[in-house]
Order: sequence, then structure tokens, then C-alpha cells
Amino acid sequence: MSDDVSRETPSVPDEARRVFASGRLPLAERYAALLATDGVLRGLIGPREAPRLWTRHVLNCAVLGEWVPEGAAVADIGSGAGLPGIVLAVARPDLSVTLIEPLLRRTTFLTEVVETLGLDRVEVVRGRADALHGTRRFDVVTSRAVAPLGRLLEWSMPLVDARGALVAMKGATVHEEIVEAEPVLRRLGCAPPEVRELGVGVLAESTGAVRVSWADPASVSWPPATAADAPRGPAGKRGRSSRKRR
Repeated sequence: MSDDVSRETPSVPDEARRVFASGRLPLAERYAALLATDGVLRGLIGPREAPRLWTRHVLNCAVLGEWVPEGAAVADIGSGAGLPGIVLAVARPDLSVTLIEPLLRRTTFLTEVVETLGLDRVEVVRGRADALHGTRRFDVVTSRAVAPLGRLLEWSMPLVDARGALVAMKGATVHEEIVEAEPVLRRLGCAPPEVRELGVGVLAESTGAVRVSWADPASVSWPPATAADAPRGPAGKRGRSSRKRR
């Protein structure tokens, strides 16, 4: 790593000691250092983000664990540099985490991080989330800054187990996204979304998240109907979908 990059490695804030157990904090420190050095050099993290990695990236991902049940199998779609998947694996060693990411340079970085930190319950899968539809299911499917809720539901819900849930980090527009996603929620058979602020009383700024489960777990089959299953129009073509390739 260059000296310029190493000087950007952020110090550990006091809040980190409230979020990570003492035995896991050194792993979180090593991960933050990797993000601030190799992550910046490889273009996975912007150089201006390095000084605020803990507050804007690591800590707010860690508190997502408040909404993840003990011993859950978690999929992080569009994992990028490992946010939130790597952070959850560091903070919660009881979880089994699958990082799903289509870009080679990112999966290469993720694999190196997993090996460096010795995260033996983390799997890296190169590919798009929809490539796993019908073959894999998880207790929790999470993501961060991947897509508006409607598209996120299309990619995520076919991976969610009958009694599992999508648990995604979302910002101030979450309620508007829920309204826009209402047709998708109905078609997929989802329960009304829940919105919660995580890290309240722990972090200086809480983290917004949305949770979506199945309305009737007993009736769910895999993969659930997605936009690709829309009825064909009079010309024999499928109805137009808002789903985009990732």
C-alpha cells in the first residue's frame, strides 16, 4: 500500500466497542484497514470515504444484525466491498454468510478479505442474484444501496426462505419506495414492509432498514413469480417489466 493511502486508515471510534465484541473488534479493525487501503486502490471505496469508513460504512452495517436472528443463513446481494455482508460476519460469528457479487474484481477482493480474516463461515459467489433463483434459499437476504425496493424485491424474494425475510438498508426515501413497490409486493405475496431505525442509543446516527417477509409462508413455492413470469400480451410478447439487469 502507498504511504498516502495508509495515512487515511481511520482510527477506531468508541462506538465500535459497543457494536463489536472484544474478541471480534480486531477483525473489524483489520477489515476497515483493508477497505481504506486495498479497497481504495482497487476503486471499491472512494478515497474521500476512507476517513469516515467506521461511521458511514462499518458501524451502520454492523447494527443491521439487530434484525438478523441467531444462527441465520444470510445472503448479501450486490455485496461490492463486503458491505454489509463482511461486517455482519465479523460482528456475528453465529451467522453463515454468502456474498453474491457479479464483478470479478470485487469477488477477488472479497475472497482475499475472507481468507485474510479467517471467516470460515463466509462464502463468496460470483454471479447475479437471479442466477440462484430456484436453487438457494436463505433466512435473510440483505443488501445496501443496490436498487429501489421494487427491483430489490424481484432479485431478493426468490432467495428468501418461507419464514425468512428481506432485510435491506434504506435511507430517507424508504416510504416512497414502499409505495412505488406496492404492485410487486402484492404480486409476490409479501407481507406489509416494516421500517425500523437500528443502532438507536448505540450510534450517533441510527441506520434505516426495511424488512419484508412472506404474507403466507405456507403457500410460498420456489422460485416465486417474478416480472419474467408476467402474462404475455396479445402479440405473444411478455408484458413490459421494470426489472433491469444488474
